[in-house]
Amino acid sequence: MKTLLASDLDRTLIYSANALFLDTEDALAPAMVVAEVYEGKPLSFMTRAAEQLLVSAAEESVFVPVTTRTVAQYRRIQLPGPAPEYAVTTNGGVILHHGQTDADWQDAVRGLVTSGCAPLAEIEAYLGRPEFHEWILKLRSAEDLFAYAIVDRDALPGEFLLALEDWCDARGWTVSLQGRKLYCVPTPVTKQQAVAEVARRTGAEQVIAAGDSLLDRPMLEGADVAFRPAHGELDDAGYVDAHLQVTEARGVLAGEEILRRMLGLVRA
Repeated sequence: MKTLLASDLDRTLIYSANALFLDTEDALAPAMVVAEVYEGKPLSFMTRAAEQLLVSAAEESVFVPVTTRTVAQYRRIQLPGPAPEYAVTTNGGVILHHGQTDADWQDAVRGLVTSGCAPLAEIEAYLGRPEFHEWILKLRSAEDLFAYAIVDRDALPGEFLLALEDWCDARGWTVSLQGRKLYCVPTPVTKQQAVAEVARRTGAEQVIAAGDSLLDRPMLEGADVAFRPAHGELDDAGYVDAHLQVTEARGVLAGEEILRRMLGLVRA
């Protein structure tokens, strides 16, 4: 049986220093490798054991990295082993095949967004209101598909997030808060649809997926078997399902555990 392993990256397979959750003495910490460098400094990490597990998983299955990052942000990541044939970026808005953007997929997604969702400019104008400047520090767009903001979590009012979710929902958009990043994404732009397309192209008979955020949930729900770490938005929301497995570990060790369990299923 050909198996496709679709995994989110940040806080699922790779971790920033602030997300490692190493509750142990320094001398007992796992050996780690750098998975991303930004502006000359190491930014993301995975354990050395996770690196070896990922090499084996990629050899024995169709491994597809899946991320909300833009193409440029994804290309900063250096995963072990050969470059994957397929990768999904921009929350499913972009499929890369041998590193090149699939124009047909991108056009199809943009067509769905244009026909069923409020325009990006309207979302950006709302997030850019002066009264939000206390907690919205920077505002960016990803491939002209969705908006994301760097926020001050301490200053961010809970009622603002609830109101934003209702406002976006009425316009065909969804909201996700991940660390210091607040995402507003059109509902047709999903990782699940892109992963399903890659599964169709590769002839995969089974899909195993992993992720930690609300934006990952459709992908996890559409998989035959799914994993989430014991941290993140989905953990905070208490997300459970019959086909979902939750790690015992948190942080960077959860990434290692997910790969070990995935590889076990592939070999079974």
